[in-house]
Amino acid sequence: MTTEPPQRDDPLGDFLHRTVSVDDVSKTVYVSGTGPAVIVMPEMPGISPDVARLARWIQDAGTTVYLPSLFGVDGAYPTTAAGQEIVRRACVSAEFRAFAGGGTSPVVAWLRGLARTAHAECGGAGVGAVGLCFTGNFALTMALEPAVVAPVVNHPSLPLDDPGGLELDDADAVAVSERVRRDGLTVLAYRFENDRWCTGQRFAAYRALLGDAFDGRVLPSDAANTDPPPFFRDVVGTAHSVVTAHLVDRQGHPTTRARDEIIAFLVDRLGVH
Repeated sequence: MTTEPPQRDDPLGDFLHRTVSVDDVSKTVYVSGTGPAVIVMPEMPGISPDVARLARWIQDAGTTVYLPSLFGVDGAYPTTAAGQEIVRRACVSAEFRAFAGGGTSPVVAWLRGLARTAHAECGGAGVGAVGLCFTGNFALTMALEPAVVAPVVNHPSLPLDDPGGLELDDADAVAVSERVRRDGLTVLAYRFENDRWCTGQRFAAYRALLGDAFDGRVLPSDAANTDPPPFFRDVVGTAHSVVTAHLVDRQGHPTTRARDEIIAFLVDRLGVH
């Protein structure tokens, strides 16, 4: 496994670059690996080298990773100025519901279609969905697609203006809760203790919705990488990205254990051999 954090752009040359269309909406998706499918969604400000590194680790466990391009410049190292502009554009985009009262982000419907496509292509027990930051909660709402059987909600940041909000409209909240309980799903989630973008109030709201099906795990903030890329240092400004920008790739480290727990969860739920 990689031992040094990426410090430059990632050309994503080891991924197959595809165009996937769902309901006449086409997006670039980077695909690599063999085995059951896992959809790894980017965090702000896009498919950074750290996000690609996580995708490769998940692929190495025996899965086919689908990495959709939802915002930003694919493979770019997260700088402050570029990241701020990407956040601004995403917050006003019709595809996302960044603020309280907006309900479920429309892009989730496209992601559910991607899950159907991935399951048809890869087979197996179902599809894993890993959300990160801006896309964190998408992994949960993707579970309204029956093919999704392993949702991982990492430090979900939406809605940005409501620390106890869940970026769900009422109907989807009810449907997700019913599906999780009916099919015995577990929702695995991570955050840092003092994260101002993903607070304890948000995890409490997940617990209220999902009960014991919500497995929310909290890491101490002082476990975070102290030298993340500029966007995370200057804009995020708090321990936040457990398994990407703030991961410390050292055996036995809390963030590395979190990464390994996520991979083990996916392998178990998807029946990877």
